[in-house]
Amino acid sequence: MRTFQIADKFLLDGEPFTILSGAIHFFRVHPSDWHHSLYNLKAMGFNTVETYVPWNAHEPRPGEFNFSDGLDLGAFLDEAAELGLYAIVRPTPFICAEWEFGGMPPWLLADRSMRPRSNDPKFLERVAAYYDQLMPILEPRQITHGGNIIMMQVENEYGSYCEDKDYLRAIRDLMLERGVDVPLFTSDGPWRGCLRAGSLIEDDILATGNFGSRSKENLEALAAFHKEHGKNWPLMCMEFWDGWFNRYGEDVIKRDPQDLADCVREALELGASVNLYMFHGGTNFYFMNGCSARHTHDLPQVASYDYDAPLSEEGNPTEKYFALQRVVHDLFPDAWQAEPLTKQAVAIDSIPATDHVSLFNVLDALSEPVSSQYPQPMEDLGQSYGFILYTTSIERDRMDEERIRVIDGRDRAQVFVEGELVATQYQEHIGEDIKCVLPAEHNRLDILVENMGRVGYGHKLLADTQHKGIRTGVCVDLHFITGWEQRCLPLTSIEGIDFSAGMVEGQPAFHHFEFTLDEPADTFIDTTGFGKGCAFVNGVNVGRYWEKGPIMTLYVPHGFTRAGVNELVMFETEGTYADAISLRSEPLVVPIEKEGVE
Repeated sequence: MRTFQIADKFLLDGEPFTILSGAIHFFRVHPSDWHHSLYNLKAMGFNTVETYVPWNAHEPRPGEFNFSDGLDLGAFLDEAAELGLYAIVRPTPFICAEWEFGGMPPWLLADRSMRPRSNDPKFLERVAAYYDQLMPILEPRQITHGGNIIMMQVENEYGSYCEDKDYLRAIRDLMLERGVDVPLFTSDGPWRGCLRAGSLIEDDILATGNFGSRSKENLEALAAFHKEHGKNWPLMCMEFWDGWFNRYGEDVIKRDPQDLADCVREALELGASVNLYMFHGGTNFYFMNGCSARHTHDLPQVASYDYDAPLSEEGNPTEKYFALQRVVHDLFPDAWQAEPLTKQAVAIDSIPATDHVSLFNVLDALSEPVSSQYPQPMEDLGQSYGFILYTTSIERDRMDEERIRVIDGRDRAQVFVEGELVATQYQEHIGEDIKCVLPAEHNRLDILVENMGRVGYGHKLLADTQHKGIRTGVCVDLHFITGWEQRCLPLTSIEGIDFSAGMVEGQPAFHHFEFTLDEPADTFIDTTGFGKGCAFVNGVNVGRYWEKGPIMTLYVPHGFTRAGVNELVMFETEGTYADAISLRSEPLVVPIEKEGVE
């Protein structure tokens, strides 16, 4: 039986072992590209791959599990094993990862008596049911069972959230009871406050640190915490941040490749092990981008998770890749290295639109109406992501301007009276007065609300703001309006849309394009000329776009395309669209204009 142990060093089969790991989230990379990314990790000279496991993707509805296709964790780990890579798996209920709701399923929010990410028995019962499905995939793939998993994580950066050690021990026990026998670890900021709150060092579970610079200083802090508890453990940076994520309306964050290489070299020369976060960032397909929590309003992140990583969003080596490869060559001359694999994306200019249809004209193909006296939040209707349309009728009481208010909604509301847009409000303005003249005695009122992403980190994880849609109601004049019809629009499928149903300018609409490929190929959708929405390639929702930038393209992996005719549909909410669209061979990034700066 093979072994991996923690002594004063990491020991693989009894021999000292330095972990050279890189993060690849299997759920952010199309399965047809797993080999490409994993091979490039191996070719850089690294020996281990690390991945989170997203609970919300694997259990989209209570008791319904999916571990197939792009969520086939077992197949991803097996591909890594075939390439000779070990694996670190982080199967925690919460992953952060700039992923929607930190990877927890939003249906947890429907039970307001439950406190997720705590020792609440109701929450732990849900985790146990999830682990009953997950752990049979991981248990036989542990190194102790002939597989390649060498370590697993108990919780993720819990010291930046709480200090409930009973909860940490409960998660540990759920793992142990289901056959986990490789070493366990926690990862937190490398200062004492975080490590003390988030670790189980008193229970002999390895404490690791997360940082991306000042290697000597941070490793010394981690070592001091170990020593304080009588441990002479190996040091590991479980997330060596080599770049950063990006948000809408902010410039793309870049890091100098040589600076990264120097900081990684410093950590390795001090005898530490490292896991690059990220090695290949990939993409937040569908609506899986998270939000950064702020006091007044949250800041949604973009669809691209390029992260300025050693591999680009497409999976090709960057300058950082080769700088790190040189560090490995210098410090570990016996490590196997090779030329990395590369891919070429295709470009097609000016693809004409073939059809357009307004959302309001195809609702029956997308959703069944649900009636209620007051508007219901998204989670109470069994919906997790996307949009929700609220419809009612309001009576005209005055001939001049009427006052409409959306009370307690999230995150973005577009208000239509008789099909005409009268206001668009984002989270920081929802609740303010909307003044309009009602054109008829009885008027149809539609409110399209978008969930722009739940926070994935910080104190607002369980705040009311994570309940999406309209949570209290809608007032006209001073009174709440009753008699609502709701349509859930998760947009997991747009099959059945009738593009001949009619188009009304200014309304949210679907715009249809077709392009032809000789063979499946990577490409980037240029969203220039469109306002805000999401895109579908051959029926697959490949993610959100927004004219705010900074990234004006959506990456489409070759696994979503096909030889011959391909369908591209843009769901545009702003009424801003182009009659032709282009595909690019590389991403388009624009600088963000700062107010008052020419």
